[in-house]
Amino acid sequence: MSDLATVGLAPHNSSAASGPTVAGPSRQPTSILLRPEQALPRPMRWFERPYHQIKGWGGRWYWRKGRPLDPYIKRIKGHDERVGAYNDAQLREAVAQLRSHLLCRAFDRDSLCLAFALIREVAGRSLGMRHFESQLRGGLAMFQGRVAEMATGEGKTLTATLPVAAAALAGIPVHIITVNDYLAARDAEEMTPLYEWLGLSVGCIQQGMSKDERRDIYALDIVYCTNKELVFDYLKDYLVLKGASAAMHRHAERLKGNDQMDQQLMLRGLHFAIVDEADSVFMDEARTPLIISGETHHNEGQEQVYQQAVVLARQLQRDTHFEQQDMRRQIQLTAKGEAYIDQASANLGAYWVGRIRRYEIIRQALTALIFFERDRHYLVRDGKVQIIDSHTGRVMPDRTWERGLHQLIETKEGCELTAPRETLAKISYQNFFRRYHWLAGMTGTAREVVGEFWKIYNLPVVDIPTHHPLRRQHYPDTLCATDTDKQACIAEAVAREVALGRSVLVGSSTVSSSELIGAALAEKGLQCRLLNAKQDAEEAALIAAAGQPGQVTIATSMAGRGTDIKLHSDVHGAGGLHVILTELQEASRIDRQLAGRGARFGDPGSVELIVSMDDEWLQRTWYRHLLVRVSRQRWGQRLALFLMRRRQARLQTQHSRLRQQLLKVDSRQGDILAFTAESI
Repeated sequence: MSDLATVGLAPHNSSAASGPTVAGPSRQPTSILLRPEQALPRPMRWFERPYHQIKGWGGRWYWRKGRPLDPYIKRIKGHDERVGAYNDAQLREAVAQLRSHLLCRAFDRDSLCLAFALIREVAGRSLGMRHFESQLRGGLAMFQGRVAEMATGEGKTLTATLPVAAAALAGIPVHIITVNDYLAARDAEEMTPLYEWLGLSVGCIQQGMSKDERRDIYALDIVYCTNKELVFDYLKDYLVLKGASAAMHRHAERLKGNDQMDQQLMLRGLHFAIVDEADSVFMDEARTPLIISGETHHNEGQEQVYQQAVVLARQLQRDTHFEQQDMRRQIQLTAKGEAYIDQASANLGAYWVGRIRRYEIIRQALTALIFFERDRHYLVRDGKVQIIDSHTGRVMPDRTWERGLHQLIETKEGCELTAPRETLAKISYQNFFRRYHWLAGMTGTAREVVGEFWKIYNLPVVDIPTHHPLRRQHYPDTLCATDTDKQACIAEAVAREVALGRSVLVGSSTVSSSELIGAALAEKGLQCRLLNAKQDAEEAALIAAAGQPGQVTIATSMAGRGTDIKLHSDVHGAGGLHVILTELQEASRIDRQLAGRGARFGDPGSVELIVSMDDEWLQRTWYRHLLVRVSRQRWGQRLALFLMRRRQARLQTQHSRLRQQLLKVDSRQGDILAFTAESI
């Protein structure tokens, strides 16, 4: 008797569906002009919000340890003995039968458990890895439209294959979205044998691919990609569909046989998405909208205007001519500043005649001079300004800042000016991801933003127990008086751990700070390797060597998320990887991610924090000089560290408010990107 008969699958009209409903082949669109998307939910009324919050609290209590998943786990394990006894031919036949069934009927509990059991068995044969119970729980939580919070090192890459492969077997196009190209390529390569064994096609979108290559990959069953590449491809498709944004318009184009438009589109729609490092994608990177722009006509006199603006901005004095808001990264001109600009620009040319226009370009010039630092926010490579992604630490060579800011930074650095660009389309991450018909995520650091996951995305968070007990040791925090003292303290800590035969990962926030730490270690005779935006081409080799005995790796946030450092057996015996945090990041979740590079999946490891009074968190506070006086006392150090973490918490709150404000602004624009297929 086949597995389908054994499990007694429910009929097509079963109401026991526990995942996305899958239409049969006849219901699939024959043209990608019919792009399925979810219509954005209408804003909640004031009297609906309390019910929504209570529902979220109740759901968190009910799901806090994933106990509702216990019956599914029992059923999945119940298939182990029979499925494990199949030879390869029988297993392929069982997968083919299940796939045929799912293409015609919806998921129910029995078919879902059978799918997970088959995928688990295939993973063991094709990858040499079988999903643990914690990974089964994580996969079930994601398949049911939740965020699985799994400790770092618990194997989220393998966990994602369960809901991904189950949905793909049912004919649903799946996107696995992560934070950078390296992780997308690595995960796709490692998991491809499993998907191919199941008869599924898989591809990976990488930066620099042509439009035709992207279209071919998006046509596959499973696509690995980064959030930025995916959203920009979506915006490019919007520009193609600009004249046929509504569903009826696209139906008309299809009936007219408009194949040209069809061939220009890349995405098939927004069906099913699993987001890796969900808190980073949904929260950290969601404060600014994603904008696609096109080049405008280059005015010959524009270069002179930018030069004049930079020269004039350098003459202005803080607190006299302008006020600087560091937390908001904003410039506000004072009355004296405006008067000085009016006088200094009187004879500079026609561009400076407009009052609002000249104040705006001076504010942008001050922003370029004050808030954007070389080797922190951008690199100068081959005579071009290239943006560094603050969240991933990677270079984004094809991206530019808008409203003349990029050209002002190029003027500041003496680079050749690129042509100004105008905005063609933009969207926020919140509104983009809410367009998916089925959305889920996974991360190791979700508890700080559980409420925001529910409020914006309607995504409950499920805490998944670890498979192995955590063996991470936390060393006491160290506060140094100056940056020089901090560099010396870091060198001492590195030397101490290297002498024990351990490997060390030193985390920094910028390219320049990583180079300073590297120089300090070199002075002490310690060999180290740098991993930052300048060495992005060597990332895989550097990560592969980071777990060797005595190896010291200094990394920016490039190594903060998803990076799996394999430990040498000698390092494992000596105590594992030691992680040194040299700065507090803008969110405590980012600090925990870097700490999570050590003590993964039951391995030993340790972490310590080494900061200084010169760090940005205390640099511009009125009480800094008082703290310097008392920092020699232990209670003074504790007070300073407490105040630094308090400012970090305040910044997290401000960022949350900014995300909510951006969502409101994007919602007001409403139909700007409204090509959702509501009638399909």
